[in-house]
Amino acid sequence: MIIQGNDSYTAASFSLGHRIRRQVWNSVWLLLFRPSPRPLHMWRAFLLRIFGAKLGKGIHVYPAAKIWAPWNLELGDHVGIADGATIYNMDLIKVGRYSVISQGAHLCGGSHDYNSRNFQLYARPIVIGEHVWICAEAFVSLGVSIPDGVVVGARSLVSKSITEPWTVHAGFPAKKISIRTRNDR
Repeated sequence: MIIQGNDSYTAASFSLGHRIRRQVWNSVWLLLFRPSPRPLHMWRAFLLRIFGAKLGKGIHVYPAAKIWAPWNLELGDHVGIADGATIYNMDLIKVGRYSVISQGAHLCGGSHDYNSRNFQLYARPIVIGEHVWICAEAFVSLGVSIPDGVVVGARSLVSKSITEPWTVHAGFPAKKISIRTRNDR
C-alpha cells in the first residue's frame, strides 16, 4: 500500500488508486457518516461495510469517530468507538468483541522512519483483544498487541505490546498498575 523508496518530498506515498479511494471515503464520511444522528449505528456500519470494513454485530461507531481506511478495519461483536476517537489504520487495526475505544483515543498504525533520508512512511497492524477498554485520549502505537481484558488508562501511551491479559496499564509510557478482576456476570 505504501510506496517504498520514493522521494516523499516530491512524489506521493500512495498509489493514485489508493488516494482516490481515500478521497471518496473522506467525502462519504463528511457528507453521510459525520452528520448522521448518534443513534444511527446501523447506518454508519453500513457505510463502513461498503468500504470494506469487517464488522461484527451490534457495533456502535459514533459519528465523530475518524476512520482513515475502513478496508483496514475489523471490529468484533458489540465494539464501541466513541466520538473523537481516531483510527489511523494504514495497516490492519483489529478490535475484539466487547471492547471500547473511548473519546479522543488514538490508534496510530503508521509512522515515519526517522533514520531515512526522506522519512520513509511505514505501517504496522494493531491488534486489540476482547473485553479491552482503551480509555479517553490514550494513544496506542503501531505494531502493538493488547490481550483480552486489558484496560489502558486515560491519556496513557502504549508503545510496546502488552503481554499479560486482564491487567490495567496507565502512564506515559503505560505500565501495569493493577490486575483486573474478571467479572463474568
